[in-house]
Amino acid sequence: MIDNHIPVNYSNRTRRYVDRLTARAIAACGVSVLLVMMLLFVWLLWVVMPLFATPSMQAGPSQPVLSAQPAVALGVNQGWGWRIDSQGEGRFFPLNGAAPEPSLQLARGPVVSAATADNSSLLLLQPDGNFRLVQPDFSAADAMPNWKFPLGDGVFDSGGSGFTLAALAASGAQQWLAALSDGQHIRLLRLQAGQPMQSDMLASGPVNQLLLTPNGSLLFATSEHSLRVWQINGQQVTLRDTFPLTHPPRQMALLSGGRSLLLADERGISQWFDVADERGVHLHRIRDFAGARAQQQLITEPQRRVFATISAAGELQMFASKREGVFFRHALGEGVQQAQFAPSGDGLLIERTDGWQYWRIDNPWPDISLKNLWQKVWYENYPQPDWVWQSTAVDDPYQAKFSLVPMVAGTLKAAALAMLFATPLALAAAIYTAWFMSPALRRWIKPAMEMMGALPSVVVGLFASLWLAPQIAARLSGVLLLPIALAATLLLCGPLLKRLPSRWRLLDAPGREVWLLVPLLLLVSALSLWLMPLADTALWGKPLAERLPGGYEQRNLLIAALAMGFALVPLIFTLAEDAIFSVPAALGQGSLALGATAWQTLSRVILPSAASGIFAALMIGFGRAVGETMIVLMATGNTPVTEGGLFHGVRALSANIAVEMPEAAAGSAHYRILFLSALVLLVFTLILNTLAEVVRQRLRRRYGQHEGQG
Repeated sequence: MIDNHIPVNYSNRTRRYVDRLTARAIAACGVSVLLVMMLLFVWLLWVVMPLFATPSMQAGPSQPVLSAQPAVALGVNQGWGWRIDSQGEGRFFPLNGAAPEPSLQLARGPVVSAATADNSSLLLLQPDGNFRLVQPDFSAADAMPNWKFPLGDGVFDSGGSGFTLAALAASGAQQWLAALSDGQHIRLLRLQAGQPMQSDMLASGPVNQLLLTPNGSLLFATSEHSLRVWQINGQQVTLRDTFPLTHPPRQMALLSGGRSLLLADERGISQWFDVADERGVHLHRIRDFAGARAQQQLITEPQRRVFATISAAGELQMFASKREGVFFRHALGEGVQQAQFAPSGDGLLIERTDGWQYWRIDNPWPDISLKNLWQKVWYENYPQPDWVWQSTAVDDPYQAKFSLVPMVAGTLKAAALAMLFATPLALAAAIYTAWFMSPALRRWIKPAMEMMGALPSVVVGLFASLWLAPQIAARLSGVLLLPIALAATLLLCGPLLKRLPSRWRLLDAPGREVWLLVPLLLLVSALSLWLMPLADTALWGKPLAERLPGGYEQRNLLIAALAMGFALVPLIFTLAEDAIFSVPAALGQGSLALGATAWQTLSRVILPSAASGIFAALMIGFGRAVGETMIVLMATGNTPVTEGGLFHGVRALSANIAVEMPEAAAGSAHYRILFLSALVLLVFTLILNTLAEVVRQRLRRRYGQHEGQG
């Protein structure tokens, strides 16, 4: 017996103190890790939750009536309100309740008013057919607002009289297009500062309502039983669409951007917009808003696809083009005669017979809901509902499209295909290295594989995008044939090894087959990648990549999967090999001593004992694939699509965050949705790791009796 002497200065008291200190330090570190994870989760939630907050409205004080005449035009801008009454008097008034400015006679009443989409220009039409174009001017920062007359302060003759309907559009810089109707005919007026007016008459039939798109390219007119659409292209005007209506339309409005038409009738409110089909571009009825009804007022926001209805009882209901039904209700009180949103949608000016009132609205992201982030949405001018991510565009009336489904699909497709490529290679290499390879060779192979795991992912992505992608595009047929050729070669190697000449027997010894297999597999790979593309091109005249019916993108899902699989192989190999090699040697030796073959021992003893470690290796590899950024970012076309196949680009959640976060304005919907993407990625990883740990523990309990032996 060996006599181990305990040092005199090492007492039980000192040992207990060190043990307690160590246990507390370990516990503190563990709690700190949990707190960091919890803080990260709470921080992401704190950034994301305002997206789904319920809108609110705060009422300002009621102010006395400004005029006994009802308003025909109303607007809000820079802390000021303005109104034009039916007798043509215009007035500015501060929204803080201070004394209003004196009124100015802008036209002889009674007048008919029409405004551009942004409410910056107004046409005041008199009964005799004369009109005047006016603009509320807020250009002076410190001075009072005033009225401008861009065509001059005189009145202009429209060329007719008895017009009761009017519409106005800004067709260019200092250019306007006006449509006037007497109920039977439509007259188009082309107005430009410093130029004579041009006029056209349209034979239209009955007209109840008129509406022009913001740029004046389309003219909508409704009657009791029809909707007609004219295409206006310069001097050419063409009747493009005519639709019969089963119910008389009561109101008509355009959403911001002018691409969506709203029609309100006794059945509800419907949305219409242009869709291209085999007959060309035509207006289509897209959907009816759930719970929407024609009410006393139908108003739209100038800058967002949001509209509201106000009933006779004063109930405000707000709708958005990307949501199914009412997302906000509020009681304004009875008697609302006119209402107008502030330009940014953060306020609502209403007028009653006894005065006016300004309401502040807190509704920064009306388009965003959990449903439209995950379900298909029918966006303007799209042929059908779809999952779309398109956060920015050069077009001013553009509507942001935030669907997370394309990125989630791209993440899962890239990770699954990378695992499909990496798992067989990594596990086969781990099994061969831990169980069959000679110890001398293992001492070289295992460190070399672990060194591969230290290769930066940005280097792998650069290699894949600049070299691998064009090489695979030129040799696609050989790449697709390669797995079949390698599998067939491995299956034939078994019986062929036994027929080797006697001088090769040294290499045929157990654990040394690799010296024969590696050169043979390299030769088969070279022949497949060289001969098959040559034969394919000679037979068909061009490479396979150029003949694919769905097209071929050089940076695609296949490239990303190969590159990411290459990065995952060292990680999975190292963890799986350690799990297999850690199985007690006595288990394998006992199985071999009882007459089992090496393969039987591996499949029935070693692998079940190492199952929990192998499963953990696969889950860690899959988690790495889900969170991979640079390889997916550089090796794919970064295309956020859902339906793309193996030869089309994808975009992962992590890559999307890396690409678009520098461009997102802090606090915007885009910014917060990118944080939501990070939260989704974090939650998915936590769920995946939790399930993996549950399965791993069950496997460990199931085969725990083996691990305790030896």
